[in-house]
Amino acid sequence: MPRRTVSAGFTPTFRALFLLFLALAALLAAPAHAQRLAHFLSAYPPAELYPGADRIGPPEGKPLAARAYAGNQPLGYVYLTTDIVNTRGYSSKPIDIIVALADNGQIAGARLVEHHEPIVLIGIPQSKVEAFIHGYVGLNFIESPPRHGAPPPVDIISGATVTLMVIGDSITRSAIAVARAHGIGGAAQPSAPGQAPAQSAPAREPDPTLGPAQSWQTLLDNGAVRRLQLSVGDVNQAFAQTGRADAAARPETSDPADTFIDLYAALVSVPTIGRSLLGDAAWQHLSQRLSPGQHALLVAGNGAYSFKGSGYVRGGIFDRIEIIQQDASFRFRDRNHQRLADVVAAGAPAFSEVALFVVPDDASFHPVQPWRLQLMVQRVLSVQDKAFVTFDLPYELPQAYTRPTAAASQFEPAPPAPAQATPHDAPALDAAPALWKQIWAAKQGQVTILAIGLAVLVGIFFFQDQLARRPILYDRTRLAFLAFTLFWIGWYAQAQLSVVNVLTFTTALRNEFRWDAFLMDPLVFLLWCATAISMVFWNRGAFCGWLCPFGALQELANRAARRLGVRQIAVAHGVNQRLATLKYVIFLLLFGFSLYDLAFAERLAEVEPFKTAIILRFLRDWPYVVFAVLLLVASLFIERFFCRYLCPLGAALAIPARLRVFNWLRRYHECGNPCQRCNVECPVQAIEPTGAINPNECIQCLHCQMLYHHEGKCPHLIQKKARRERRKAPPHEAVLQRMPSPKVHAEPPADF
Repeated sequence: MPRRTVSAGFTPTFRALFLLFLALAALLAAPAHAQRLAHFLSAYPPAELYPGADRIGPPEGKPLAARAYAGNQPLGYVYLTTDIVNTRGYSSKPIDIIVALADNGQIAGARLVEHHEPIVLIGIPQSKVEAFIHGYVGLNFIESPPRHGAPPPVDIISGATVTLMVIGDSITRSAIAVARAHGIGGAAQPSAPGQAPAQSAPAREPDPTLGPAQSWQTLLDNGAVRRLQLSVGDVNQAFAQTGRADAAARPETSDPADTFIDLYAALVSVPTIGRSLLGDAAWQHLSQRLSPGQHALLVAGNGAYSFKGSGYVRGGIFDRIEIIQQDASFRFRDRNHQRLADVVAAGAPAFSEVALFVVPDDASFHPVQPWRLQLMVQRVLSVQDKAFVTFDLPYELPQAYTRPTAAASQFEPAPPAPAQATPHDAPALDAAPALWKQIWAAKQGQVTILAIGLAVLVGIFFFQDQLARRPILYDRTRLAFLAFTLFWIGWYAQAQLSVVNVLTFTTALRNEFRWDAFLMDPLVFLLWCATAISMVFWNRGAFCGWLCPFGALQELANRAARRLGVRQIAVAHGVNQRLATLKYVIFLLLFGFSLYDLAFAERLAEVEPFKTAIILRFLRDWPYVVFAVLLLVASLFIERFFCRYLCPLGAALAIPARLRVFNWLRRYHECGNPCQRCNVECPVQAIEPTGAINPNECIQCLHCQMLYHHEGKCPHLIQKKARRERRKAPPHEAVLQRMPSPKVHAEPPADF
């Protein structure tokens, strides 16, 4: 009894405290949300947020917006896009844009105030992103509503497709939402002042009952599985309707009647649908994996085009598909994805791609509300220009798989008819093979130049003896090639290989390997092929010693330092060996993290300064620049400091170094015993005191081969030359006989 009394007394107290905590949290949540807009409003003068405004009122209403005034004259509203729509890019974090919306519905201003996008990692300066955002100023989506499937009204910058499409979509949909909420430009008024329109969909929830497995045709007929079927002709027509002549002039080359994509989607977190499509075992596993309230989608496709794309391989995001529901949208990342072998429903066709996607935890998604899967299609026009269209696959959970909630059991709408896709309400991407072929065609000139450079390097290696016999020619040839590597391959073409490429490749082998994912960047693909082939002949030296732009930058900087008299630091052999192991430790750590989370491993791969120094040319946040500069400063005193001790890519390439078939570097028996000249002069200390060359550390710079043939520097050749000259010299007596008689001395010297 005492025990029960204490428990009975504690439970109401605990519940009261818990409810009080929830109430306080609810009270604090709205001000905190409002203060976010207020914070950005206070950070800029009114005229910078709304042109011509001299003051901006407090944020209020729903959706949250602030009135802008010029004196006492109201001009329009200022709002934060992320308060209105939930759109996220590569980073899975909000992209905050302040938008000024005039009372006539025209966008009067737009300003990027905060983002966490990694667009700078691929060389897109923020100024170009801001210019893209400014392109929306002057548009009026109330007078000219956007059409599903139409390309963005502002041209996308090549290299930041997902980020900019997210930004454009958020500006478009938020402007429409604010206009409707405040009755701007004749848009529909909300049901009550300051409130959003009431939801038209009934308050229902998925039926948790696990029914019997249904056939594929049954699921198609009742709408549990929705289909988007596009032919090549549909895609060509969609691009023609964009009004861009350059896009229409590059149609798909295959038969217009061929299938471009045959796409299917279903909500498999609903028990009966999930059991039917996945099978009992897979459904049980999924149901245990999903947290309460979390949902999952199955997407399957056939045809020439892959709905997965290559973005999830490069950066962890599926950039070709997006889920849109009212004012919220989200994309899937690699951690939300699971590859499936097939669909097990009776009568289901075989699919080239089947994917299970779990809705991200931070995404807003209501399973019984209508949503659509939007497929993006791009057409490469040139290296810097692409055209886009989108196709929509609409989905609404059939009533047969739902049940009314206790609050709204009166809503019983008739199930919708299966959706039929048209070119206007659904767009798609170029077939994967056609896309990479177009990219290669657009970069044909760069591919040719790189191929010539690789052919020159092959010639250098195959005729290295002839080159090394001419020290001046060798030195100038190497200097010219390093300059080509740094300035053209690196700073111009931005074809710097990275350990991220290695991690991506190994991840693709474990998940789903597709060649087209790696063919999207021709120069990087060629460099990887050249590096892989060269490892059979010259281990990692072809890339590390000749084709790595950051390695070239270090060596050229060290050359300049030595010319200026900078004293070099001699690292003891034992210390050098121990420091060299650091790069292998770094690579193994990165590889281990990539098995868990590739995106996290990519962030850790910032230990490579390649993006900062080569891709972005030091135009980056100061911590990255400082790190890269410190490594370059170290290379002024220790040649190729980063390559020797920290480079995880060099470690990854060095691991299979022992597999090489040929050994092109020539040595003498005297090398290492007693001669130590090559050991002392090796730029990366890859030669052991014994005279043996360590293939794991050698960069094939050919300096030792220049010494090997140099009769004025190689002690072995110097001694050999001296012996040869002594053998050619005449006998000592003959020399004496030919000596002229002394004129000064009457007698020969006493020595004789």
